[in-house]
Amino acid sequence: MLNISIAGAAGKMGQRIGVLALENPSITLVGVFERAGHEAIGVDFGEIAGVGKTGVTLTDNIAETLDTADVVIDFTSPESTLSNLRLCSEHNKAMVIGTTGMSSAQTSKVESYGTKIPVILAPNMSIGVNLLLKVLGDVARALGDSYDVEIIEAHHRLKKDAPSGTALKMANVIAEALSRNLDEVSVLCRSGIIGERRKKEIGIQTIRAGDIVGEHTVLFGGLGERIEITHKASSRDTFARGALRAALWLQDKPAGIYDMQDVLGLR
Repeated sequence: MLNISIAGAAGKMGQRIGVLALENPSITLVGVFERAGHEAIGVDFGEIAGVGKTGVTLTDNIAETLDTADVVIDFTSPESTLSNLRLCSEHNKAMVIGTTGMSSAQTSKVESYGTKIPVILAPNMSIGVNLLLKVLGDVARALGDSYDVEIIEAHHRLKKDAPSGTALKMANVIAEALSRNLDEVSVLCRSGIIGERRKKEIGIQTIRAGDIVGEHTVLFGGLGERIEITHKASSRDTFARGALRAALWLQDKPAGIYDMQDVLGLR
């Protein structure tokens, strides 16, 4: 039996992870926490998520949940994630991180904790998206520099970071397959008289509207044909289930930084 604690448990993702954890016979939900001052502190998680009393109360102190937790699942903000990761490291607890919008320095900080505890760091926990990441490198290598690459991502109006972590991961996979430096070839915005497209550009375009859960399309455009590979998420449950699968996989693993490719055996 795996005991889990959830950071950001009152948010939409945290609620779905918690509800699905309660339904999973291999998992016990032992802790839920939020930032200090959150209006739901002290409320039973089940009342927050609309599933009835669970006996697990929302707290603003992660340390209260670490005595009994095996793994912490965190979908919060970069700053909160790093703070929670520090405490997990001090208590020798594993962590699954789905937080996006991290800077290079923040990502490096996360990776430094991988010498002490097992950590899964993945911008997208969806099984479908991670299978796509496996395929994209092969497609890019086969097509080479003869095809233009564009990535279009769409999310709900409340998403704070852009481009999405998934779009950036897709771009990195493609850039690596094509031996390109993404920092040098990525184009995140086009406006005005921009001239002809550079041959090795990788465009990443962002849409924010309504309640779109998450959509990503990678377009390989050639002369006379184009290939479009699309993933659409219709429910946050796809990410929640992936996070729980990752947590179950992570138990008893040695210290290190892992991702969903490891979880799914795609390496």
